[in-house]
Amino acid sequence: MMNESRTIVITGASAGIGHCIATRQLQQGMSVLGIGRDFSNPPSGKKFMPVSMDLGDLAALPEALKDLTRRYPGVRGVICCAGAGQFGSLEEFSFNKIRRMIDLNLTSQVFVIRAFLPLIKRNGGGDVVILGSEAALAGGARGAVYSASKFALRGLAQSLRQECASSSVRVTLVNPGMVRTGFFEQLDFEPGPDPANFIEPDDVAVAVEAVLAARQGTVFDEINLSPLKKVMKKKKPPVSQ
Repeated sequence: MMNESRTIVITGASAGIGHCIATRQLQQGMSVLGIGRDFSNPPSGKKFMPVSMDLGDLAALPEALKDLTRRYPGVRGVICCAGAGQFGSLEEFSFNKIRRMIDLNLTSQVFVIRAFLPLIKRNGGGDVVILGSEAALAGGARGAVYSASKFALRGLAQSLRQECASSSVRVTLVNPGMVRTGFFEQLDFEPGPDPANFIEPDDVAVAVEAVLAARQGTVFDEINLSPLKKVMKKKKPPVSQ
């Protein structure tokens, strides 16, 4: 069980779900090392330590993460929230676009966990929480690349859970449905206006809070969060500059 003397790493902490999780953990007295791109509106809390970093830059990422592990040796948990969504038929994706999505949604998260996992083990155990998606549970039209990245995270979580149990490291996958965040700003669809068509970032943050607060011997293997209804509406995508 986490307590106020421990430090957790949260990727994607500058916006959306990651920002909300960071805010709630700071309110619980946790020290939060937040990784994100733009901290012009950071989570508020004296124990928040922002790190501006492009997780999609895989060439620079290993050395940057190694530096963080040296600077923050007390890390006891990692919450991976960074990611992006783009949708369309596979033929609509350039090879470079495919690579960028896999780099950010999958490979960078593996790198982050790989970097901090030895610290978590050395510090007596803790938590690895991976933000998946309902797209990790079933593929759908126009979501081949996105679903592939999220299915892979599910496999990562399942394997890590078995690898890490003897080291007192709990691994949890959280799969939210449509969450009302900026995720949909660049897409041509969004949840319908009825609040029953989406979940809030705080709903996900509450689930993560329960994971971290559980008795150390108890593991939430996987949590699936869905809106009561699933009505989507089409909208005009933003004009590319």
